[in-house]
Amino acid sequence: MINEAIYIVKYILGKDIAGRDFTVFPDDTFVVSYPRSGNTWTRFLIANLIRPNELVTLRNIERIVPDTHALSKEFLKTIPRPRVLKSHQYFDPRYKRVIYLVRDPRDAAISYYHFQRKYRDIEDHYPIDRYVTRFVAGNVSGFGSWAENALSWLATRYSSPGFLLLRYEDILVQPAAALGKIAKLLGIEATPERLAEAVERSSVEKMRKLEETQGDNWVSTKGRRKDIPFIGRTAKTGGWKSELPQNSVAEIESAWGPLMKGLGYELTQCDCQALEPPYIAMEDWRQRHVG
Repeated sequence: MINEAIYIVKYILGKDIAGRDFTVFPDDTFVVSYPRSGNTWTRFLIANLIRPNELVTLRNIERIVPDTHALSKEFLKTIPRPRVLKSHQYFDPRYKRVIYLVRDPRDAAISYYHFQRKYRDIEDHYPIDRYVTRFVAGNVSGFGSWAENALSWLATRYSSPGFLLLRYEDILVQPAAALGKIAKLLGIEATPERLAEAVERSSVEKMRKLEETQGDNWVSTKGRRKDIPFIGRTAKTGGWKSELPQNSVAEIESAWGPLMKGLGYELTQCDCQALEPPYIAMEDWRQRHVG
């Protein structure tokens, strides 16, 4: 009874966070990733692509590409269709069109560590190696582990026409090319000029400035620490080489080496054997897209 009463109050106040429990429409597109894998940047790239004549900021991003983990079910109902929605969810059969972002889990672990410091979920002095152990076990979020989240989508939707797999590292190197693939999935005929403009308007420098000036009013940073940035803390790849202890690198590679190798991530401490199902699909993807 108490839980029901709490839910009713939250519903009336519009504070019932959608999460996994909201109405999904057949024309929805989902930008899905494990946390700290480039989802926010990709949301801005998409927002600037689909709203070329509108200034995209932290004040309106939630109405253009809303975050299902920060907004209420009632709010999501107000978003005009077709919607593009952010999610960190593991496989949901209702999501028919999905842009899945994957990031090197060694970098994702570091980013998530600092993110949870920003949110005060862990103390500043919390040992990074202990955190990585929890990260590998899938005990730092409600979305499973990095591999569980990724494989839940890759094993079910890898060859589906409405599924697009993008690596964060590749978006960093060729953002316009990645955005072009997204535009194709969304049915948008985007010229090279339009793609370039969307990329320029979504630069890390511009987004960092937005966080500095509007972060106090954005749902994802309001009331959070200001000394640790939410957007683009490093905006680079390979930070794990200097920030992660060797035993933590070994722990991640030992747990997920075959999947990491299949996605094109170079391993340093795991002498993984030949890939076996369900990783063969990822090796095929790597050969076609990474080389």
